[in-house]
Amino acid sequence: MKMQNNFLCALALFISASFGMLHAQNTNVETEFGVKGGFNMSNLYNNGDDVDDNNILYGFNAGVYATLPISDFVAIQPELLFTTKGAKLEYNSALFNGDAKFKLNYIELPLLVRVNITKNFNVHAGGYASYLVSSKVTGSGDADFEQTIDTDDLNKFDAGISAGIGVDFNPVSIGVRYNYGLTTVGKERTALGTTYTFPDAKNSNLTLYLSYKLN
Repeated sequence: MKMQNNFLCALALFISASFGMLHAQNTNVETEFGVKGGFNMSNLYNNGDDVDDNNILYGFNAGVYATLPISDFVAIQPELLFTTKGAKLEYNSALFNGDAKFKLNYIELPLLVRVNITKNFNVHAGGYASYLVSSKVTGSGDADFEQTIDTDDLNKFDAGISAGIGVDFNPVSIGVRYNYGLTTVGKERTALGTTYTFPDAKNSNLTLYLSYKLN
């Protein structure tokens, strides 16, 4: 998605400009344990193509997190989430109108480095690994259907990079994060002497989240 690429560029510039201010702020990072959840905007992109704003599938994420300080303003933040991904395809022709949704459900483990720019504002970046637990295709419109996809027919493991920002209103925090998949959703197959990957696409996911500190 173009808005996600612009978000990452702005985030990188902000991080670079902010490091010089770290020691001038009250930036103490505290140990935290909590729950979190949010709203997902997901898509799939092909190798060599930019992620665009078309075919967005809306979903959610929910789970737990921990913030473990390693200095006054830096912490490691592991999380364990259930998250939805995939894409939506709309079609409009002389014969049929409607949409088809390709839904992927993962158990996801992000591992992030969190930097407090101020006491109440942080940036975070790192990576994630996911395991596919279920998948299906649904259709609505002129053709209504629902078909479960055997996860053995897809790549069960997904991994990628993450970056985001957060604002803390103790004990509640809000933030936005972008996950850029590096692993192809489909498996490599061979048919008639030709090797191909289907679907030859990777996950892209923008998340708006809300977290609640329990300790």
